[in-house]
This record gives sequence, structure tokens and C-alpha cells, in this order.
Amino acid sequence: MLIPPALHRFTLILLQIGLIIGIWLLASWLSSHWLHGLPPGIVGIAMALVLLGLGLLRREWLADGAGWLLREMLLFFIPVTIAIVQYPTLMIEHGLAILGVIVASTACVMLATAFAVDLCWRLERRWRGKQKEQQA
Repeated sequence: MLIPPALHRFTLILLQIGLIIGIWLLASWLSSHWLHGLPPGIVGIAMALVLLGLGLLRREWLADGAGWLLREMLLFFIPVTIAIVQYPTLMIEHGLAILGVIVASTACVMLATAFAVDLCWRLERRWRGKQKEQQA
């Protein structure tokens, strides 16, 4: 029996999202039982990074599911928007302060990401240069 390509892709994305959720659940459990000081998000990212580095987890196993979650991220913010609409006095009193925090924190994340990517790029370029020297 041949599976239609759209159903195959849908099933693959669901399985990948399930794998991401599994990593998150394991990280939550580890965080609550053994690593009390670390948030589950950090533990999950560290776990995924270690598994990817060791080759036990491949990027292809998560790429489509993670891509779907990122594309549909706006849906996860609808409850926040509804909460803001329910409390207009909060926005009137503290709206500028909240907006300032959002803008500043976004800028910090963007700068940290830029520095991390630049550092990784430089390290990879240096590492590839050393590989070329050893081959020559």
C-alpha cells in the first residue's frame, strides 16, 4: 500500500514534534528531580546539543517538526493577546515600561545571537584552516 506524499510528510512532522516533546518532557523531569537550579528549557537545549554532537540525534530527525513549530509560533501567542485585551488598565499604566522591556530584551537576544554566530564562524574557519594545513 502506497502512502500519499502529503500524508507521509504530515506523519513525519508529527513524529518529529513528538521527539521534540519527548526531549522537553525528559528535560522537565531531569530539571525537577536532579537539576533543581536549571530551567527545563536550558536542560533540553543542552541535551539536544550533546545528542547532536555525539551523533545520536540527527538534524534531519528534527528539522521539519521544528520548522513547523517556528512557522506556527504566532498561534502560541494568542492567549497572551487575549490576556492583554482583558486588562486594558495594565497596558495604560505600564504599557511603555512593558514595551521597553520587550524591545531591550529582544535587542539583547539578537546581539548575543550575533556574537555567538560570529564566534562559531571564526572558530570553524580556524579549525578548517588547520585541517587544510595538516592535509598539505
